[in-house]
Amino acid sequence: MDERRTVKVSKYLSKHLRHEPARIGLELDPQGWVAVDDLLRACARHGFTITRQELDHVVAVNDKRRFTVAGERIRANQGHSVEVDLGLPPAEPPPYLHHGTVAGSLAAIRAEGLRPMNRHHVHLSPDRETAVRVGARRGKPVVLTVDAGAMHRAGHVFHVSANGVWLTDAVPPAFLRLSG
Repeated sequence: MDERRTVKVSKYLSKHLRHEPARIGLELDPQGWVAVDDLLRACARHGFTITRQELDHVVAVNDKRRFTVAGERIRANQGHSVEVDLGLPPAEPPPYLHHGTVAGSLAAIRAEGLRPMNRHHVHLSPDRETAVRVGARRGKPVVLTVDAGAMHRAGHVFHVSANGVWLTDAVPPAFLRLSG
């Protein structure tokens, strides 16, 4: 499968497993899972045929490990705007986590901190390099360092998704600093 097709399939799956399952007639279970066969049939019915081999390829090679296949079911690992309970237990974060953004967002972030916006959680990266890649999707990246250890000690709850993305409800401005 060529790289362009891989990206196109990944984006299509993200859209429908994270944000708009009903648009193609899918119903996710409460934890975000759907049968692979149901997904493939729904995609085909809506003019975007994906083979099982293509699906498996996208799951295996996606650098962000966005999806998990368990048996004959699939789900997105995080980033949902539809209501799901991923069942992730609370976890103690590393001392520092990172968030990639763009300069145009800094004024609001300094005033309000990091908010989940249209998602259920704020997404944080375990390393600066990943945060740079995330921020670069929308322009020249800016990386913020989150004092996750201090947040945890202050009672903020963290979860870690299957692909290593750290999730929390919000990050108040006092726990943020601009990375150098």
